[in-house]
Amino acid sequence: MALTPVLRRLRGRRVVLASSSPRRRDILGYTGLRFEVVPSRFPETLDPAAFPTPHDYARENARQKALEVARRLREKDQRTPDVVIGADTVVAMAGLILEKPQDKEDAFQMLRRLSGREHSVITGVAIVLFPPSPRDPGGAPLPDPKVTSFHEETQVTFSELTDELLRDYVDSGEPMDKAGGYALQALGAMLVERAEGDFLGAVGFPLNRFCRELQALLGPEVTSLPAAAEGGADGDTDGPRPPPAAENPGIDL
Repeated sequence: MALTPVLRRLRGRRVVLASSSPRRRDILGYTGLRFEVVPSRFPETLDPAAFPTPHDYARENARQKALEVARRLREKDQRTPDVVIGADTVVAMAGLILEKPQDKEDAFQMLRRLSGREHSVITGVAIVLFPPSPRDPGGAPLPDPKVTSFHEETQVTFSELTDELLRDYVDSGEPMDKAGGYALQALGAMLVERAEGDFLGAVGFPLNRFCRELQALLGPEVTSLPAAAEGGADGDTDGPRPPPAAENPGIDL
């Protein structure tokens, strides 16, 4: 299926990114789409060993993040979002999942394990799509949303790295909130000898795949979603945002 300008179908709709990641916020913001940032409160306590593959683990984390925000906004904000987007990124090597390091020593050991070896960077994404419904349903139950999830995998190979270099990188502070302990789009790029696959997926949000999956979810027969009701969720934000993004100040984050 050829890719169409699918994001314009979301104009005037309430789109929510269920992530505090500045990388995901920036990537989605590149499109010009207006969206709110509502970080998920899902505790991410799933056991990786309970999933057959790292892909399944990342997808389920993304799904749970998106659903938590969707439920919270329906109950607390009393204005159902139209689309909620969740994402989760993990690094995997030889079946072992590497998430965010717990401390500097954990980061050092992660990076040492990756030195000179190929590994996978997997980003799972979930899209929660609520069907059009009256804004005042008169007490009638709201329809269940459609939920789809997918993943993109990028193969990354590190150069052979000295302990001295790894200590310097860990001391920079960059590894501490990154899956696998490094940032491909920043200083961590110096560690990478080769990357094959979706670069933005490895950074945290596979934009091309997201557009293709959204197009399939909406269906080719849909030309646009109905116009949104008057009003929005404009207000102060708690930090820098790209121009198209607007965070919802009415949610206690």
